[in-house]
Amino acid sequence: MFNWLDDRMSPGPNGQVFAEVMATGAVISGRRTFELAGRWNGDHHNGVPIHVLTHHVDEGDEPPGSATFYTDVVACAAEARAAAGDRAVMVHGAGAAQALLQAGQLDELEIHLVPVLLGAGRRLFAADAHVIELRLVRLLEGRDVTHLRYRVGR
Repeated sequence: MFNWLDDRMSPGPNGQVFAEVMATGAVISGRRTFELAGRWNGDHHNGVPIHVLTHHVDEGDEPPGSATFYTDVVACAAEARAAAGDRAVMVHGAGAAQALLQAGQLDELEIHLVPVLLGAGRRLFAADAHVIELRLVRLLEGRDVTHLRYRVGR
């Protein structure tokens, strides 16, 4: 499913997308993704702040490294943007993307479409979500993946 990452250092489309990911100035992640990734050992990439959206924070649960827990979607997005400065903010996880979309806090959406049908998992777009129009701003064909970037309509 992640075969395209084998080309992350190449000069082609997959390398271009990976370089853009590594140039982001902050990360917003859902709690489930954060935990499944082993909390990235407190460093997703290059020490950028990790903002973790969660429904609740357990007392005494201190996230590692540059990670911080948030229960407020708007505050999480605002602090991630401030931390990123003039760089983009990366979003990891369907739950985080859904929450940001619903709160009107997501400007763009990049989907890495791979030719695999999964039998389970979380939907990227919630069934009860209101209609949100997307405008395709970039399509890159890489080995084993199509990278789609959309601007979120308001």
